Amino acid sequence: MSGPRVLPAGPRALLVELASGEEAEAFHAELLRRRAAGELPAVREVVPGARTVLLDGVEDPGLAGRLRAWTVPPLRRGDGEAVEIPVVYDGPDLADVAEAWGVAVGEVPRLHARTEFRVAFCGFAPGFGYLTGLPGHLNVPRRATPRTRVPAGALALAGPYTGVYPRPSPGGWQLIGRMPEPEALWDTGCEPAALFGPGTRVRFVEAGVRG
Repeated sequence: MSGPRVLPAGPRALLVELASGEEAEAFHAELLRRRAAGELPAVREVVPGARTVLLDGVEDPGLAGRLRAWTVPPLRRGDGEAVEIPVVYDGPDLADVAEAWGVAVGEVPRLHARTEFRVAFCGFAPGFGYLTGLPGHLNVPRRATPRTRVPAGALALAGPYTGVYPRPSPGGWQLIGRMPEPEALWDTGCEPAALFGPGTRVRFVEAGVRG
């Protein structure tokens, strides 16, 4: 892993820029590990992005220099308990994804469900996690024409990411299935409200009958 670029992002905030999404995930995991071990000075919040990690509430003025010198090991995806999400693979873009992958339509659920995913970061809408884990050759582009309404619970692909829409919204991702009970993705009656948080391991389990 190459050295990160560390920039001031406010009076007590630092923005760490990484060369790739995988490096950003690994750096975020290392930050959390060291924070839990008491090896990181007081930092109020750690927020990962696609290729960045934001540290807010930084009290140590020398932290930026030390972060630049960190050597971070590759991400270990098998750490922690996985959340299992039941999915019916009957999305309207299933055939298009199968064509892009060069497989039969019935192979898409098998290939997707056997993958172990990890929430790299959250955004777009409350409860929406950007999940990584699919091999690069299974990346698919966004739709040329976005839909004006994607239903809650829709399981979707775009680029290197998998995501599940927590509520109805416009969207341009490829829809391959649906989560029967999407309410669990964002429930303000729970603490935390979001089922997916950065670093969460996720497995999709095929449920029900496609058709």
